[in-house]
Amino acid sequence: MSFSPVIPFAGYAGWKFLGRSIQAQQAAFAASAPQKRDETYFREKIGSIKTAEDMVADRRLLKVALGAFGLESDIDSRFFIRKVLEEGTLDTSDFANKLSNKSYAEFSRAFGFGDYSVPRTVLSDFPDEILAAYSQRQFEAAVGEADNSMRLALNAERELPKLAANTSSEMTKWYSIIGSKPLAEVVRTAFGLPTSFSASNVDAQVSNLRRKSAAMFGSSDPKVFADPANVEKLVKIYLLRAQSLGSSATPQAAALQLLQSAASAPSALSLRL
Repeated sequence: MSFSPVIPFAGYAGWKFLGRSIQAQQAAFAASAPQKRDETYFREKIGSIKTAEDMVADRRLLKVALGAFGLESDIDSRFFIRKVLEEGTLDTSDFANKLSNKSYAEFSRAFGFGDYSVPRTVLSDFPDEILAAYSQRQFEAAVGEADNSMRLALNAERELPKLAANTSSEMTKWYSIIGSKPLAEVVRTAFGLPTSFSASNVDAQVSNLRRKSAAMFGSSDPKVFADPANVEKLVKIYLLRAQSLGSSATPQAAALQLLQSAASAPSALSLRL
């Protein structure tokens, strides 16, 4: 990437610096030439896209569309993406709703090919909506080039409040966290659980996560992450523990692998609801 974020410290100190400078750094990133090219092309073309088939046929548009939801690793899985888009999300049996990674359902819902007679691509504010999400995700990827734990922390900061606001049950929310490898990594590390934790029975994982959450936040329900103070607490503990374990110094590809594997079609499993 042509943009290099400034993160002079590892761990929580680096996180605090990033927080203080993030608006200026995001603005610089958004103004970079690659981002501007992607933005211009998307704005010019997206209004003419009326079907999922049209969407997957244009690789440049698909790059932005998938990137806005952290699904860029699926760009060559066009049949899979077309199925996600065409079936929509209005029925629980729809393909996207069966996948443990809920980003697929968000992606399908945002474009509306399977949910509405006229897709949302024709709305005047649709490009702004998708491009804002794309820019944020791409900025996080750039941060990951400098420090992989920071990228995971940014992802958690963005996704946990959304999960907390969801009307689904407490158990479903924990299954969603387990189904998202980036979130699972942050939560597992913050809760002081071993790397072997993810290999245990899913129900045992949920039981342990609920117990750890109750001890740390006074509640076993992920709705505690609706409070920004709780998200900040979790991220702080994650970064301190990650730094002590040396994960901040691991190859940057580790974070990228976590984020991409969460979006990969072959690993997408149905939630146990």
